[in-house]
Amino acid sequence: MSEIHRIISVPDPLMTYAEQLDFVTGAVDSVENPLFIRFFLSDAATQTAALRDRLHWNCAVSIIGQAPLDGTKIAAWVWSDARAAVSLENGLCKVEAGGACMYWCAGCLSGADGAYSQTVQLLESFSERLEGLGLRLEDNCVRTWFYVQNIDVNYKGMVDGRNAVFDAHALTPDTHFIASTGIEGRTADYRSVVAMDAVAVSGLEISYLYGLTHLNRTSEYGVRFERGAVVGDHVFISGTASIDDRGNVMYPGDIVRQTGRMLENVGVLLSESGCTFENVLSMLVYLRDPADYLTVRNIFESRFPARPYIILHAPVCRPGWLVEMECVAALS
Repeated sequence: MSEIHRIISVPDPLMTYAEQLDFVTGAVDSVENPLFIRFFLSDAATQTAALRDRLHWNCAVSIIGQAPLDGTKIAAWVWSDARAAVSLENGLCKVEAGGACMYWCAGCLSGADGAYSQTVQLLESFSERLEGLGLRLEDNCVRTWFYVQNIDVNYKGMVDGRNAVFDAHALTPDTHFIASTGIEGRTADYRSVVAMDAVAVSGLEISYLYGLTHLNRTSEYGVRFERGAVVGDHVFISGTASIDDRGNVMYPGDIVRQTGRMLENVGVLLSESGCTFENVLSMLVYLRDPADYLTVRNIFESRFPARPYIILHAPVCRPGWLVEMECVAALS
């Protein structure tokens, strides 16, 4: 398979940041033809500038403040495909392979004030760039990631802004929404309350995942995103937590049972798409409380010894959720 996902982690947390930066960027340099890179930093405010000085890859690159919970300062998720042609088109990173295209907006920021206005501006700017390519947000955008600074305060503003854009683009429960993760994260600019990564596609069939035996439609509690999307041969699973089919938090305060229910929910979504955890290419796991790291790591090590994953410090959108995960899988 020409497509590979790698999670690059530092082997020794006692290394200096400069040494860790050398290790991670050196490992990224060894990857053939990356199409998307996301760097995770333990302190985006102080670490981003040195990382930016190293950026030279001809692909979509995102930098987000979400501390790796193994005690290191930097890690990376790298998505590569030896077949792909990567270029810049209308301000977006274009990835072309097999007659289909992906268009990435990575590390997108807004100069507007507040979570609501920043979210509106981010989505509408992406929409305008897509329209310049003959595409539309409502038809071609399949996945977004929203990184919300101080999520317990600012998540509602992000959601309301996204809802306003969806209303303007006639995205409703009767049409579809967009697969998404909305999670705590920050950038080097403290004024950026919301940052966004997003990907749109052309030339690929798109369908959506619901998992209605275990999950409800997010629009029932006003949030509006799809639980997952099948995009050609790829499966994008949105941020998924310990939730039931009525939108309730399952097993409050119990990290072991919440992790189990989260994995059960993701398994249902994967099954609906026609695959299993064996098809998963990469997993991102988010914890509200770093003290839960060893417990969750032990569960993942036991269940997924050969799957690339990383556990990050990133509170979920509801305080009752202790853990959330997302993943990308391949049908073939």
